[in-house]
Amino acid sequence: MVKMAIFYYSSTGTNYQLAQWAESAAKDAGAEVRVRKIKELAPEEAIAQNPAWKEHYEATKDVPEATNDDLDWADGFIFSVPTRFGNVPSQAKQFFDQAGGLWAEGKLVNKVVSAMTSAQNPHGGQEATTLNLYTTMFHWGAIIVGPGYTDPVTFAAGGNPYGISVSVDQDGNMIEDVEAAVKHQAKRTVEVTKKIAE
Repeated sequence: MVKMAIFYYSSTGTNYQLAQWAESAAKDAGAEVRVRKIKELAPEEAIAQNPAWKEHYEATKDVPEATNDDLDWADGFIFSVPTRFGNVPSQAKQFFDQAGGLWAEGKLVNKVVSAMTSAQNPHGGQEATTLNLYTTMFHWGAIIVGPGYTDPVTFAAGGNPYGISVSVDQDGNMIEDVEAAVKHQAKRTVEVTKKIAE
């Protein structure tokens, strides 16, 4: 049984939902799964100013935070993070930076990685965010697995071959229907991880 860690950062819940869909599919594909939230760095006074952010922050307090032990444990990773100016959020960047010790020991080599993202509009940096996340993974020596066009559900979800991405309106609602595509990407990631981890 391969070990899959699903890491997410989510301020208002979109990427948490993507992570939950990925968890369900990864388990269905036979993986042992850990879902871990990437630690929030924003001060609580900033969070309190946004009701949706505060509500999600409080609702997910019991979700375990991501650690280097989770990176070491897993055979593969799925990351789900929103875009920040076409890049990963600072919370995710700090998590990556803190993995320097594992990287130096070669413990991140040949881990299988896939990523998903969200933004307020389809051209708000979604592809750039996924590719920027993968840049770090190349440095780790990880093996990137995007969804590609391996199933028609990718087209139905907007057609991003690098990693499923979703647009979110001003009320926090997902615009595209991406659940099936997220589940396909997660199952594909597990399948490739099984081949690499053998």
